[in-house]
Amino acid sequence: MTAEQLISFARGAPSLDIIDVEGLKAAAARAFDADPAGMTAYGTSVGYVPLREWIAKKHGVSADQVIVTNGSLQADAFLFNHLVQPGDTVVVEKPTYDRTLLSLQNLGAKVHQVTLREDGIDVDELRALLESGVRPKLAHIIPNYQNPAGITLSEQKRRDLLALAVEYGFTIFEDDPYVDIRFRGDALPSMLSMDSDNAVVHASSFTKTVCPGVRVGYLVGPAALIDAIAKKATNLYISPGMVSEAIVHQFCVSGDIERSVRTVSTALAERAATLADSLRKHIPGATFTEPDGGYFLWVDLPEDVDVDKLFPAAMKKGVAIVKGTDFLLDGGKSSVRLAFSAVTVDQIDEGVRRLAAAIDEVRA
Repeated sequence: MTAEQLISFARGAPSLDIIDVEGLKAAAARAFDADPAGMTAYGTSVGYVPLREWIAKKHGVSADQVIVTNGSLQADAFLFNHLVQPGDTVVVEKPTYDRTLLSLQNLGAKVHQVTLREDGIDVDELRALLESGVRPKLAHIIPNYQNPAGITLSEQKRRDLLALAVEYGFTIFEDDPYVDIRFRGDALPSMLSMDSDNAVVHASSFTKTVCPGVRVGYLVGPAALIDAIAKKATNLYISPGMVSEAIVHQFCVSGDIERSVRTVSTALAERAATLADSLRKHIPGATFTEPDGGYFLWVDLPEDVDVDKLFPAAMKKGVAIVKGTDFLLDGGKSSVRLAFSAVTVDQIDEGVRRLAAAIDEVRA
């Protein structure tokens, strides 16, 4: 492998070798055979109805509580635009997904970042914030294998968050696209499934379990809220992409989705372990929490490493990373997010070697 070949730890997407291309081709053929009229028409803003019903069954809710969107990022945007007005307070994790920060800032929200611990958001810190008089409209939480930190929210903290949401009258936005990509341990109940007070809106995606190119995500929430968002979606685009949603539906009802999840989870478990071993070997000063699933590993480098200098130095050596500062309102100057989803096992050790060399260069 030459230095000219970029090894990218920057993109949270599965590599082509673990995408079920043949299964998707077969699902596309079945979709066109089964419902050519439905999948080639405009459809409605709630999405392809058979897929909407499949998602509703998966989550144990009624279909009128689901809207299928062009990716989960659009689901996020729909909810943010519906609930958040300029000046409204929103709580997010520290660190959190960079596009979440950008979206909320563009809406004029007052964003409070609450520290992320090894078992999820610091509930005591959030409670103190609430007791001080802060009244958020929304708390954005990525409960499983969080992006960027790879952390999983404990079951007790899920219950604590729900209790706080009910007590202080805010909505929990459970943003959960990575949930099925579990390497070890038992699946935890979603906050949606634990909610009896209409305090939770849940989002997920088929990007991580099928492929990014289908651009199919969804929201699950109270029927009145979903209906209000659907009306806005109608005015925006009439309907999302029926062709891709019909293909995803066939991929799901055939059971191919379960096989795809197993393939992706097995591959990423190996990649995550290889990345952790390589970091320990080549960058002994780095600290990190190994994730139980998902796509990402957050690395705190020695304090004398400036990621603003490291980023270009790493690129020159043929390795791409994402700076920790992208995920924080302040801090992260010595942290990076490494995505292990798009790199094969044989690339990982070489990529970490290059990163270690870049670190040595910027510290010199």
